[in-house]
Amino acid sequence: MNKDEILSMFKESRALLEGHFQLTSGLHSPHYFQCAKVLQYPANTERLCGEIARHFSGSGIHVVIAPALGGIVVGQEVGRQLNVRTMFAERKDRTMQLRRGFEIERGENVLVCEDVITTGGSVKEVIDIVQQCGGKFVGVGAIVDRSGGKSDVPDLFATMTMEVVTYRPQECPLCKQGIPVEKPGSRGYRED
Repeated sequence: MNKDEILSMFKESRALLEGHFQLTSGLHSPHYFQCAKVLQYPANTERLCGEIARHFSGSGIHVVIAPALGGIVVGQEVGRQLNVRTMFAERKDRTMQLRRGFEIERGENVLVCEDVITTGGSVKEVIDIVQQCGGKFVGVGAIVDRSGGKSDVPDLFATMTMEVVTYRPQECPLCKQGIPVEKPGSRGYRED
């Protein structure tokens, strides 16, 4: 799939939002990729996640893990297509953790999946979990890398890379114009 096809999917499902948004990273942006809206259609999910699965198909993946909440659908579909175990990490007491009996065994090859990467903070926390468990981190698969390739997420493959404008809150021109900020993500501000 090329960038235009993917953007078309986002536009058709009204998943590319315009306004004034506070991202999970705490940054502000006039654009927001609401992957949940594009992934509500199984055909879109299969196609987008298929790109990630194909990219990592020769990597000997044993486990796919995703940060909750946004990455769960991506992780599940990539894991299904690779026919491997899938799980997710979630926050408890502001710390990303494996819960619900999920385990990564020493030496397992692990792929981390996410819907949208901006700073990569959540993904890096999941990579730390993989390494603390003794798993072998293989890479990160994401639907959208909105950093324009500038994030320091290691071994990242994204189906679409775009540089989307972001602002620190104290420098945000939308805030200065008095435009109300929306927080459409799965959680509020956290520091990366």
